[in-house]
Amino acid sequence: MIGRPLAMMLAVAIAPLQCGHADDPALSRDETPGDALWRLAKRFHDQHDEVAARRTLEYLVEQYPASRWAPAAQEELGQARDGGGDGGAG
Repeated sequence: MIGRPLAMMLAVAIAPLQCGHADDPALSRDETPGDALWRLAKRFHDQHDEVAARRTLEYLVEQYPASRWAPAAQEELGQARDGGGDGGAG
């Protein structure tokens, strides 16, 4: 009979580890594809390769619209089209 109480105690002890929680992307330590594409676009901009920077931002918006970087990428693309700002990703 000791097996059942022990199993229940173990289940209760590890329950907090199993409970779901909302991940805050700003606190994420893992790099997402959106993070990598944003950094790549910034690198292209820093190297004065605006065509590659724009294409990278377009890809980010098209393929990863839920990325935390998608709104910023859309803004950068809008500025580049409008001729405003420096058209860079950073």
